[in-house]
Amino acid sequence: MAGLGCRCPVVARLSLANRRRKDENRRMLLFASSPEPELSLNKNRLVGIAKLAAQSEVLESKRAVKYFEIPVRSLLNRTKPGMPFQWTINPYRGCEFGCKYCYARYTHEFMEKDAAAFEDQIYAKARVVEILERELVKIDKRELIAIGTATDPYQPAERRFMRTRSILEVFARRRGWHLSITTKSDLVGRDVDLLREIARSNLLDVNITITTLKTNLARMLEPRAPRPDLRLAAVQKLADAGIVVGVFPNPILPLITDREKDLDRLAAAAKRAGAQYFGGGVLFLMPSAQKIFFPFLRERFPRLVRRYQERYTRSPYLRGAYLDTLRERLRKIRARHGLASTPVEYRPDLWEDERQQELFPEE
Repeated sequence: MAGLGCRCPVVARLSLANRRRKDENRRMLLFASSPEPELSLNKNRLVGIAKLAAQSEVLESKRAVKYFEIPVRSLLNRTKPGMPFQWTINPYRGCEFGCKYCYARYTHEFMEKDAAAFEDQIYAKARVVEILERELVKIDKRELIAIGTATDPYQPAERRFMRTRSILEVFARRRGWHLSITTKSDLVGRDVDLLREIARSNLLDVNITITTLKTNLARMLEPRAPRPDLRLAAVQKLADAGIVVGVFPNPILPLITDREKDLDRLAAAAKRAGAQYFGGGVLFLMPSAQKIFFPFLRERFPRLVRRYQERYTRSPYLRGAYLDTLRERLRKIRARHGLASTPVEYRPDLWEDERQQELFPEE
């Protein structure tokens, strides 16, 4: 017994060291050149969203991903002037899809988290129904609400916690709202009946993001997102249900996904699946996204590193002749396949003013 007592701490330390090495190797494979996340935070000095994140309760953990529930004061976020929508809703903070180009990694920096933690620490927002119902009475119905602008509302966490579906159920009980959903997940097909009900009384469009039809390239760019063919199947399912749906090839990556033949093939596939419109926004790289994207380029597309750094280090936005060329390329592609550039407007079966006339008919 004494001998065993002496060996147990040694075995325990070796086991712990092995687990640490495996965990470090796993992170190195995912984020080869990215900095390690800050592990030792003094919770007493944290404030605001960072403090809430540090105090959040763990909902579930799988692989290297942990899910938390985070309290929020507001669900609707006002956008800056000039945006195509006036309000946004993101049911989750962080996104498990791990897209190498994702601009929204900066949102984890507000919580004093490393950019790499954006895909490994997912926060489901608490009390979404209660908060949304309270906030909707304060805003103008004519203003567009976009769901899923920073993080995907149908990422894997949604299968467990259903925050997006809870939000949609609120709108299914209401009339006269203008809504848009953006996702790269075929999980959106789960809610097709609910979306159809919403579309009968509100203006609704669904944007399915498909950056490329090349499965291997999609897996490199979006490691945990559904395959392109599954997303196209989701387009068809929504279109067959009568829902306004389109494809966003966003972000278009210069010299990677911007070739005319590739965009043309994608537009043709979108049209066959029932898409009514085809977007097209070029990549922009926030500094937090560069921490992940530039190491990815060095590993996968080393010949492009210098060009990207020259153009994006000064500003996250591309400017100049390239944008004009890309816009013209997309215009021709849309014309070739009979696709609009933005969601097609329609009049819902139970639009609010018609419903009011039924309740209070004119004499």
